[in-house]
Amino acid sequence: MLKLYAMFLTLIFLVELVAAIVGFVFRHEIKNSFKSNYVNALKEYNSTRDYRSEAVDKIQSTLHCCGVTDSGDWEDTNYYSETGFPKSCCKLEGCTPQRDKDKVNKEGCFIKVMTIIESEMGVVAGISFGVACFQLIGIFLAYCLSRAITNNQYEIV
Repeated sequence: MLKLYAMFLTLIFLVELVAAIVGFVFRHEIKNSFKSNYVNALKEYNSTRDYRSEAVDKIQSTLHCCGVTDSGDWEDTNYYSETGFPKSCCKLEGCTPQRDKDKVNKEGCFIKVMTIIESEMGVVAGISFGVACFQLIGIFLAYCLSRAITNNQYEIV
């Protein structure tokens, strides 16, 4: 059973290692995918509160930004032609949707999100490295204990 445990732990470690390598190698594709999905979310933005619209609102209100690259991205959407900028773009609390560019945040959300992700990569890498070290120690100790049991060096009390 200890060998089986060590094998499963090794398998999980290898999956984590492959995921980390793939994430590092394809980080530019991840950025491009996020940007294209965010552009699509703006184009399909509506007031029916689906999960994509809620995500756009949450990002814009939390980071105090508007649009993908700037607030002008909203001008190409159906929502803007019907009602103007969404409330989450407003600089001030409690403003209503409108077309006045002076009352909305001008900076785009893509750069802000990527800056936050890149600044937190050190923390994520450190935690991942710590977890990997504990897994390697667990694998090593499980194999050592398994070997000790098979060599009859473990006394049954």
